[in-house]
Amino acid sequence: MKKLVVLPVLALMLCAGMKSEVMAEEKKTYVPETPKLESDVMTPEVLWSFGQLGNAELSPDGKTVLYAVTYYHIEENKSYRELYTIPAKGGESKQITHTALKESGAQWRPDGQKIGYLYAKDGETQLWEMNPDGSDAVQITEIEGGITGFKYSPDQNHILYTKAVKLDDDIHDLFPDLPKANARLENDLMYRHWDSWHDYTYNHIFIADYGKGNISEGLDILEGQKYSSPDKPFDGLDQIAWSPDSKQIVYSCKKLTGKAYSLSTNTDLYRYDLETGSTENLTEENKGYDKSPLFSPDGTKLAWTSMARDGYEADQTRLFVMDLKTGEKTNYSEGWEQHAGHLSWSADSKSLFFISNIHATDEIYQLNLKDGEIKRLTDGVHNYQMAIELPDGKLLAQKVSMSQPAELYVVNPKNGKDEPLTAVNKGLLDQLEMGAVEERWVKTVDDKDMHMWVIYPPHFDPNKKYPTLLYCQGGPQGTVSQFWSTRWNFQMMAANGYIVVAPNRRGLPGFGMEWLEQISKDYGGLNIQDYLVAIDELAKEPFVDNERLGAVGASYGGFSVNYLAGHHEGRFSAFISHCGIFNFDQMYVTTEEMWFENWDIGGPYWDKSNQVAQRSYSFSPHLFVEKWDTPILVIHGEKDFRIPYTQGMGAFNAAVLRDVPAQFLYFPEENHWVTSAQNGIVWQRVFKQWLDKWLKK
Repeated sequence: MKKLVVLPVLALMLCAGMKSEVMAEEKKTYVPETPKLESDVMTPEVLWSFGQLGNAELSPDGKTVLYAVTYYHIEENKSYRELYTIPAKGGESKQITHTALKESGAQWRPDGQKIGYLYAKDGETQLWEMNPDGSDAVQITEIEGGITGFKYSPDQNHILYTKAVKLDDDIHDLFPDLPKANARLENDLMYRHWDSWHDYTYNHIFIADYGKGNISEGLDILEGQKYSSPDKPFDGLDQIAWSPDSKQIVYSCKKLTGKAYSLSTNTDLYRYDLETGSTENLTEENKGYDKSPLFSPDGTKLAWTSMARDGYEADQTRLFVMDLKTGEKTNYSEGWEQHAGHLSWSADSKSLFFISNIHATDEIYQLNLKDGEIKRLTDGVHNYQMAIELPDGKLLAQKVSMSQPAELYVVNPKNGKDEPLTAVNKGLLDQLEMGAVEERWVKTVDDKDMHMWVIYPPHFDPNKKYPTLLYCQGGPQGTVSQFWSTRWNFQMMAANGYIVVAPNRRGLPGFGMEWLEQISKDYGGLNIQDYLVAIDELAKEPFVDNERLGAVGASYGGFSVNYLAGHHEGRFSAFISHCGIFNFDQMYVTTEEMWFENWDIGGPYWDKSNQVAQRSYSFSPHLFVEKWDTPILVIHGEKDFRIPYTQGMGAFNAAVLRDVPAQFLYFPEENHWVTSAQNGIVWQRVFKQWLDKWLKK
């Protein structure tokens, strides 16, 4: 391992300077006051005023919870993230940071004496540490180019950190005499992903000595390798784990590049030994995803999540455990049709807690390793997002619902009951009237049972008739569960005066693998019929105005809207399609993750001998534009590389050329989502204006 050169005097000067700056910043506050509302019905501005809680971490002694809250300042069109602590047994929360910049990646040092976090004081993100009360902030790393994440070794002798490493030549490397050239020269696929062009860098893991002064460099354990860990674009530090004895690291990585990378989901778990520098593939036999490694507290076992089939990103997420002494691997999901995620070990290493979706809610489960029994611990109208065992055997959990943003709770695993720990948004929620959320089951065209949610407007009057929206889910394999969003927020839609029906149609998890897998290669088939059944069933209610029905959705839901526009047989009076597929042929050759297209569509459009694929392409919405006759709002972001914005242009242009009333809401700086406050409010306002124009006439 590379040794570090420390300048003690300089380090002391830096610490003193940084301490005084933090003290000055503590005189300010960047957390907005809870607004006093003029109405108890939610508005887009109120929706973007909620604090967004996340990144909860339990202190090593189990007594204190560290968490972050992100707040949006609408006028400034920016967000602030602050750190808080609260006693695990309940009590007052304490804000421990007060800065204009976002603290992220916060975690307890293993001895509990410090909190480490990422902070970009001078433009480069570095590791900082502070006391648990927020005092005495000190910069720990001085890594050139900054870092993207870190983890302490359990013995505190090392840290690992991640950073972007440039390994590919850009246009200026190729032609150094042309410094003002602005071009790219591509030779392979995956030159852009999700919302970013390949920046010629790869995420690498570094190991450095800790506790011997400021850290300026570490050992790159992927040196020279054109692979990323954590994998881009969404994987985080949960894909890297220290062994309890601090002698090994296990990390998830897809060691493929270019076209091969775009065609495969085959990530593996690799074990790196600090003493020998050797790396071993632990999951070479498995050809799908292997992710989220987690050592047991006693160091004898490794747990992780795994998918069996290469190229199928919606395969069952199975729970695996490896005996590190014998090498034996056990699939504890065998014979069980649900997904497992967000794993955490019990303190005695005898069981695992995890989250799984069942019938459109995310619940806490416990696996007993001795007998393999999987036990459901909670039941309710909610989504749990994590569960960590507390010293008294209860669970620290994060919970969200359609009617409340995420908060922290303490759950009793014996009876599933929970008690709130935080109340980040109580001031706003106390002023609002939320619409009722109702669970229903209906029969499909092939006589199967389908679950759906019905969300009613606040102050609902069953003696009135309401315009009603069919919500079409994206994914396509993403459950319509109890989620909260600043965009597809069911309470916001209901607050606009609409009843919303949100069916868990074919292709969604939580209802068995047969239900989940039916949608692949059948985009225009049974799941579309499921949508029509859902709206037809609700339209029978006396409080639904079946002359004022709309259909809305994003991504696969946007495709669904585009397809329904040519097949709805006069049911709907308005459509909204956000980032929806319009032309399957163009989608196949302009998207980035080819494994997705090949699995769900069946192959390229030019393979005329592939009848499965040819059937899929026959569902392309652009083939049915001659039947479009209903007003449609099309929304798209330019940085959406999953479904390129030209798909939205195609749908809008076709509608206008057909003389169908249409609007195109285009965001040059947004991706598949809408992430900035003012753009988000524009989205909500235009969404409402369009529906009101055609459904409230």
